[in-house]
Amino acid sequence: MRATFIFLLLLITTGLPGHAESPANGLVVLQYHHISTSTPASTSISPEQFRAHMNWLADNGFTIVDLPAALEQLRQGKPLPDKTAAITFDDGYRNIYTNGFPILRERDWPFTIFVNTDPHDAGLAAWASWDELREMAAAGATLANHTASHLFMLRQRATESETAWLDHLAEEISRAQMRIKTETGQDHRLFAYPYGESNRKVRALVNELGYTAFGQQSGPIGPDSDFTDLPRFPLSGPYAAIETFSTKMLSLPMPIADAQPDSQSGDGTLRYSETQPELRLMLHDNRSLTLNCFASGQGAIPVLAQGNGRYVIRAAASLPIGRSRYNCTYASNQRGRFYWYSWAWVRRGPDESWVHQ
Repeated sequence: MRATFIFLLLLITTGLPGHAESPANGLVVLQYHHISTSTPASTSISPEQFRAHMNWLADNGFTIVDLPAALEQLRQGKPLPDKTAAITFDDGYRNIYTNGFPILRERDWPFTIFVNTDPHDAGLAAWASWDELREMAAAGATLANHTASHLFMLRQRATESETAWLDHLAEEISRAQMRIKTETGQDHRLFAYPYGESNRKVRALVNELGYTAFGQQSGPIGPDSDFTDLPRFPLSGPYAAIETFSTKMLSLPMPIADAQPDSQSGDGTLRYSETQPELRLMLHDNRSLTLNCFASGQGAIPVLAQGNGRYVIRAAASLPIGRSRYNCTYASNQRGRFYWYSWAWVRRGPDESWVHQ
């Protein structure tokens, strides 16, 4: 099935021109965890809601693609068909196999599971068995890397040198990759950061190891995206509502030329004293645009347009400790479709420690 998809994708996309206002240059990636009504609400969607999402995609003409092949198309600068999406799951829970897989198999749709391998090796009941993962792989699932133990990758211990910390992270990734390859034969260089957390050093390590990597900030993927920290749309808990699903699925990748945070780290990690960081965006689109930006828990926040495609975004109030986002959109020339970009922040606690969420 994967080989057939790659061939069709090449036929569809060869020679199609890219343009800032063309929708045929992006990939929307859906992110799920649990497909269940008996698991934590913040990371769960019911089987009925999941089926409703899949029905909406089918009813609205979406092409559901094999993730590794679609990413390779974007890397090569070849646009994808309009309304292209990929389905992903994090953590390899058994309810993906029991509740999600049957719905996807009805349509013969490919999907990706980012697997943290230790629970599967331990045979924990809440996680799919290796036999179940192999069954899904045989039906078209991509099995990708989510570390071995699902650790907090930013949590360098006070007594740990930077070299030891990065070596530990590399061992986690390599061990998970080895277990996936040994058990299933798959060896895709795709990675998802546990909890969506990373910084420049972690991303550099993942890139050095040869992986394309995903966070948990929202938005579609386009040619301008950072392939060491690609966005996905989280669709569990409060983000599962079908009423907002269409806006996310029909979004377009914002043509980002550069994104620079005003932070001491030079990335999205913040010290406790950094409460309202600025994000400076430069777009390839130099028209006078109305960017609408929002911060987690704050609603709309100020945007300063500096001309020539440059904008400065700043929270109206202090960001919370832990993870938060700036989400920015502007309207396309197609009714109901918006260009979308998201930036992830992680702020330290009062003692400059990372807070468990």
